[in-house]
Amino acid sequence: MRKAWMVAAVVVAVATAGCASLMRQAFMEPVVTLKDVRLNGLGLQGGNLDVVLNVYNPNGYRLDATRVNYRLLIGDSVDVASGTITDRLTLQENDSTRLTIPVAFTFRGIGEAGRQLLNTGAVNYRVAGDVLVGTPVGSFTVPYSSTGRFSAFGGTR
Repeated sequence: MRKAWMVAAVVVAVATAGCASLMRQAFMEPVVTLKDVRLNGLGLQGGNLDVVLNVYNPNGYRLDATRVNYRLLIGDSVDVASGTITDRLTLQENDSTRLTIPVAFTFRGIGEAGRQLLNTGAVNYRVAGDVLVGTPVGSFTVPYSSTGRFSAFGGTR
């Protein structure tokens, strides 16, 4: 009798592991793209931006994002801001969700960007990071990176 229970437990464990493996192979990473960067205000010390990301869930099941790490860079090397958002974000199946990240910056930290903006009227930027998503088969960290150009006269491109 004891041997039968052990065999049954092994069969259940193998079947469960096999199903989880198949589900992991069927998991498609969410697609994170930069939608917009909006300047909310400027002061003597710096300003505030809203970085708007579009997060698309290509899976046939809901995903729960529990952490978003981000970095905002001018060009590829000047760090403007970085941080983590831990608000829960639900990504419905086969649907897109917008995520707005409020970013505060100082002029001292982005001197080169200010010079570019004054000289050319535009600045190249990059937003990068990762999203931790929970699925029915476990959690996955999904990286993202997107570039654009902020124009003082025309917004983002």
